[in-house]
This record gives sequence, structure tokens and C-alpha cells, in this order.
Amino acid sequence: MLLLWLLVILAAAGALAPLVHRWHANAPRWLALFALAADFGLVLQLWLRAPRLAGWRMQLDWTWIPAFGIRFHLGLDGLSLLLLLLTFFLGMVAVLASWRDIQRGVGFFHLNLLWLLTGIAGVFLALDLFLFYFAWELMLVPMFLLIAIWGHERRRYAAIKFFLFTQLSGLLMLIAILALYLYHYAATGVLTFEYAQLMATPLAPSASLWIMLGFFAAFMVKLPMFPFHTWLPDAHTEASTAGSVILAGLMLKTGAYGLLRFVLPLFPSAVRSFAPWALVLAAIGILYGALLAYAQTDLKRLVAYTSVSHMGFVLLGIFAAAVAPPGSAAAQWALDGVVLEILCHGFSTGALFVLAGILQERMHTREMGRMNGLWAVMPRLGGAGLFFALAAIGLPGLGNFVAEFLILLGTFHVSVGLAVAASIGILASTFYGVELVQRAFHGPNRHGWQLPDLSRREALALVPMMAALLWLGLYPQPIFNTAFPAFTSPSGAALPEPPRSLPQPHTRYSLFPIP
Repeated sequence: MLLLWLLVILAAAGALAPLVHRWHANAPRWLALFALAADFGLVLQLWLRAPRLAGWRMQLDWTWIPAFGIRFHLGLDGLSLLLLLLTFFLGMVAVLASWRDIQRGVGFFHLNLLWLLTGIAGVFLALDLFLFYFAWELMLVPMFLLIAIWGHERRRYAAIKFFLFTQLSGLLMLIAILALYLYHYAATGVLTFEYAQLMATPLAPSASLWIMLGFFAAFMVKLPMFPFHTWLPDAHTEASTAGSVILAGLMLKTGAYGLLRFVLPLFPSAVRSFAPWALVLAAIGILYGALLAYAQTDLKRLVAYTSVSHMGFVLLGIFAAAVAPPGSAAAQWALDGVVLEILCHGFSTGALFVLAGILQERMHTREMGRMNGLWAVMPRLGGAGLFFALAAIGLPGLGNFVAEFLILLGTFHVSVGLAVAASIGILASTFYGVELVQRAFHGPNRHGWQLPDLSRREALALVPMMAALLWLGLYPQPIFNTAFPAFTSPSGAALPEPPRSLPQPHTRYSLFPIP
């Protein structure tokens, strides 16, 4: 029942938020904070009790709509546990970041925020594909409202664009789910949306490829992957600070989770045949996102394009692991890097959006050209901005560096050309990191800004993310130990732990092969 309570606590707190707002203006904020802290504490306790446990740690399986084989089936393993920790932690950060930013419709705002997080948590827990799709669509409306109601100047345009991209791609996934459901029924005579049973569905190569592409479309738009990324800069720029934190830190991760949980295990042969295209698009996204980030003058838009680049690393690592020899260290390195990149990107980019929101709240502008000389005025905020900018560009000693290094190491054993291209993307990220710090915080204070520095509430949101990135950069092994049992090769066999020494050379994949 614990898995159900994780969802019920958030949904109930969201429903109560507009009611408690009648008693006090800050009551919905405290209610949301306590609900998220309770869920975070429950999941953290599970992790500390059993940091490394193979298989599903716990499951809840109820009959829901038996006529169609639909079940309310939740499951928790190492991968979903880590993502739930990230979800509830960044949820608390979003509440703290919006404490002064949101002044109208406070109760309704927190209702949407908590129901959005309920949908995200449901995505990470669902083991019935119908339930998974239900949770996937549950994320859509609250996020649309968070952008459209509490966003900035062009919020309605950004919200509609976000809605169209995600809704249309979600419908393609629904068609793919129904196709897999019907193929399974034709082969076995059993109606079921159960993940474990559908994994054994016999599919012809052409059918497997087309159904996989239906799932792939939804996950790539949400990730987002070049060229399906165009909704992201607008949504990030126009969303409130809390909306940007949830969007960058969590909603993008649902696309990566879908690839890891569903696409790789359900369609191994189709993944291998499609991998050359995905790997090339990932490398393009890494370079394209970094270069466009460097060209931006709007601080939030710059951070938004960095997400395109970083999520390119996630896509690169997933498909590098899929085409690496089964059971190889390269596959495990790539997958470890993907999980670490998911977590570190959530912390670093979420923090950068919090900083951008703080600056916009104080200065009423996002243009970096008007932010020169802020370090002398707000030294603590400037130091935090420098720290998270260095994390975003992959400074050694911080978690992003370890994640990207592992992804590149795994990719090198698949394609040296793609590894080199992605490495150039890391070099390009240095330019936008330097640009961000130089234009926003350094130089003379030409505009005469006199602004308050970080408050205790803002520091409470940022300091834990600094500590997390430092910990993940110096000692990420607990994360690998937790995620490892959840990973399987495309053939379904568990991947071995990586050896302590470099593996012997093996046959590389045909895309840009090493001679």
C-alpha cells in the first residue's frame, strides 16, 4: 500500500490546497511542502533500508477493468526509486522557489503543481501500459495550466505549442500500445496491458519497428530530441519558475524513463535497427543545443537550450548501450552514465532556473545584457550561479562530469566518431557557461543595481542541490548500486557489473566503426 500512498498523499494535498487557501494565503504552500516532504521521507527510508536489492522491491496489483485486462499495477525498483527521490525533492524546490513568485490563485496553482507531480510519480511506478498512458496524459493538463495561467508575456502561445506537441505524440503512443495489446491477444488469446506479459509478445520485424516508433515519438518529444525540441525553449521561457523547474528537472526525464523502461526491453531488435538514426540525432542535438545556448541573450532561453544538449547525452547513452555487445562493460558504463546524467541535470538545470527566476523577480528582466556587475551586489547569488554553470558544463568533481564521461566511454566502444562529436559538444558547453557567468554577474554595474542577495528560503532550495552535485561527482557508486539491478540488456539478460579494468577490444558497431 505504500506505493498507493505516495500517489494519494500528493493528490489529496492538491485537492485540499484551494480549500485551505481560504484560511491563510500561505496554507497551500505549507500543505504542498509537507506532502512532498512526507513522500520524500518514505522513499528515502526505503532506499536507506535496502540500497541494493534485485528485482521489484514492492508491487501493488489490483484488478481495475477486467473485461479489457486492465490492472492497477504499480511497481518499484532501483530505477523508479531514484526518479521518485528526484521527483519529490524537486517538487519541494519548486514550492520554495514559487513562495513569493505566485501571488494570485495560490490554491489552484498548488493543486495543479501537486497533480502534475502525481502524474509524474505515476509514470515512474506504472507496470500496466494503460495505467502508464493514463499517468502520462495526467501530466499534460496541469502543466498546460501552469504555463498558460502563471507564465510570462507569451504564455498562451507557449502553452498551446506544448500541448499540441505532447498530445499528438501521446496519441501515437496510444496507438502503439493498442497495437501491441492486439498483437499479444492474437498470439496468446489473453487481453492484457501488463508490462511483463507484453514483453514476451512475438512480433514480426516490420510490426516491431512501427510499434516501437509510436512509443519513440512520444518519448522523443518529451525528452526532447532534435528536431522535436522546438516547443521546449518557448515553454521554459514563458513558464513560471516552478513550472520551469518541474519541466526541466522531471518532465523531460519521463521521456528518458520511457526509453529505458519500455522501448529497450519491448523492442530489442527494432531498437538495434533504428539505432544509427537515433545516435546521429543525439550527436546533432548535443552540438545544436550547445551552440544555440551560446547565441541566446535571454537567460531562461539559454538554460532551456542547454537541456536540449544534455538530453542528447541521455539519448546517446541509451542507444549506445542498446547496440553494444550484450553483457559488455561498455553497455553498463553508458547506462550508469545515463542515470547519473538524469539526476545531475535535474539538479543543475533546475537550480539554474531557480536562479533565473530570482533574478527576474528582483530585476523584472531576463536579458543578460542588463545584468552586468551583479556579483558585487549579490555575491552569494553570483557564487551559486558560478557553481551551477560549472556543473552544467561538466567540471570535474561534479556529477555532470562523471555522467558525461561514462556516456562517452560507453559510446567510444560503439562509435569513435560519435564519441568525438559529443566531446566537441562538451567543449561548446564551456562557451555558454562562461557567457552566462560573464554577462550576468561580472563587469561593471552599469545600471546601478542595488538588490537583495539570496534569502534563507532561496538558499534552502539551492544548497542541497549543490551538495547533491558534489556528492554525485565524488562518490556516485550508491547510485550505480541502486540502478544496476533494474537494467537488462535488449535480449533480457542482466548486464554484469563493469570490471575494474578496461575491457579487451571487441567488435564495434557498424556506425562509424573503429578500424
